[in-house]
Amino acid sequence: MRAVENALKITIPDNARIIRNLITGIQYVQDHVIHFYHLHALDWVDIVSALKADPKKTSALAQSISDWHNSSTAYFKGVKAKLKAFVDSGQIGPFTNAYWGHRAYKLPPEANLMAVAHYLEALDWQRDVIRIHATLGSKNPHAQTYLVGGMAVPIDPASQNALNADTIAFITGLAKKALAFVEKVYIPDLLAVASFYKEWAGYGAGVGNFLAYGVFEQDTKSNTDNLFFPRGAIYGKDLSTVHPVDHTKITEYVTHSWYDYSGGDDKGKHPWDGETKYNYTGPKPPYKYLGDGKKYSWIKSPRYEERPMEVGPLARMLVAYASGHKRVQEVVNFVLKKLDVPAAILFSTLGRTAARGVETLVTAEMLPVWLDELAANMKKGDYRIHANERWEPSTWPKEAQGYGWHEAPRGALGHWVKIRDGKIENYQIVVPSTWNGSPRDAKGQRGPYEEALIGTPVADPEQPLEILRTIHSFDPCMACAVHVVDPDGREVTRIKVV
Repeated sequence: MRAVENALKITIPDNARIIRNLITGIQYVQDHVIHFYHLHALDWVDIVSALKADPKKTSALAQSISDWHNSSTAYFKGVKAKLKAFVDSGQIGPFTNAYWGHRAYKLPPEANLMAVAHYLEALDWQRDVIRIHATLGSKNPHAQTYLVGGMAVPIDPASQNALNADTIAFITGLAKKALAFVEKVYIPDLLAVASFYKEWAGYGAGVGNFLAYGVFEQDTKSNTDNLFFPRGAIYGKDLSTVHPVDHTKITEYVTHSWYDYSGGDDKGKHPWDGETKYNYTGPKPPYKYLGDGKKYSWIKSPRYEERPMEVGPLARMLVAYASGHKRVQEVVNFVLKKLDVPAAILFSTLGRTAARGVETLVTAEMLPVWLDELAANMKKGDYRIHANERWEPSTWPKEAQGYGWHEAPRGALGHWVKIRDGKIENYQIVVPSTWNGSPRDAKGQRGPYEEALIGTPVADPEQPLEILRTIHSFDPCMACAVHVVDPDGREVTRIKVV
């Protein structure tokens, strides 16, 4: 969408910009909360240990860190009874496929019970607040209302089938609910859990280079630099300098990926010239070995100025912090002070997890601001949501090319398009998990996942909980399973990803 708008020099209306910010914003808030409770928390929280908790002590703990309404002894007693029924039945549902009782778990039973309670609450909460996404995007996930040139969400104060004052009021109520849960549940839980795992500030640092395209446009220009979360690159963990970002400095390698490039696999290609030519040389059933050993991934290796780069909430918050973003600095400094740790912990598994929480809070605070902007435009009679100019292909140039930048919850997302005679000639996407999960490049440089695991202690290779902590901190896009192999390529174990 943005890539085509950039290619065709289309400027979207202000209402389209605001609606896009709202859709992305609530997606961030919901996605990050889901990630913490339902995808990452069980790396730190021992569910079975919660059965040993004293509900009265759990209540006291919860009330000591937040004034959230669900914090009575009776409430936690009910959660414990529900959990016991799960365990006694032998069918523990969402709590299947974890390493309960692992010696790397450190939370006391009461903290575990509190986390279980909020895990269950978050299921209901996210189902409710994401109605903002469904209202503005027609469905969740994968919003359907985006159009080249704007949005397909009509604004008409006189119509019940369009955005009107009632719709704005409805969304505002959900935005307040979203913020309340983040402030009173997510952030207190994050700090409480992190306080027991401070040693994880020493693991998972990764490549030390960070890339953010920036997000939440504050004007309607294509690929604008006027962004709420700024654009920039950081090299070697140096927060004193934020480098500008130029898309022409991005290349992708396939040296260790199951693809071929014309001209040789040791050369990087810019996405405009990118190729996707499959060449699978990996293991065959029964999948005991990696294959030829040279190529070992379906992921390409994106590089920025020939450097591997981490993308995602940590990258965004580091770039914002180093760029002088006042609110981000306030929240980051609050977290560091609360945990009594130095800023250096940000470059770690713990810091990556904390950054996601910081971003969630700051984004949730902005939802009402964008709603006010939309309401103000409606009040002055501005209902425009689409730029009609250049919509007809006959008006397009014979050849055009463009790129579009976005920050998905997982990180920097780029699309590049070449258009010839009104048709797409080449289209390439570089997604967040490609940046973070990339294999080695032609120089042998590891990608962020691989580098972040170096030096991680693993108590039990059959139950590699420590590996999952770091990999999950990136919020990887994994569709099925992860395989662990020994140096000779033999499969050691297979871990089901919850």
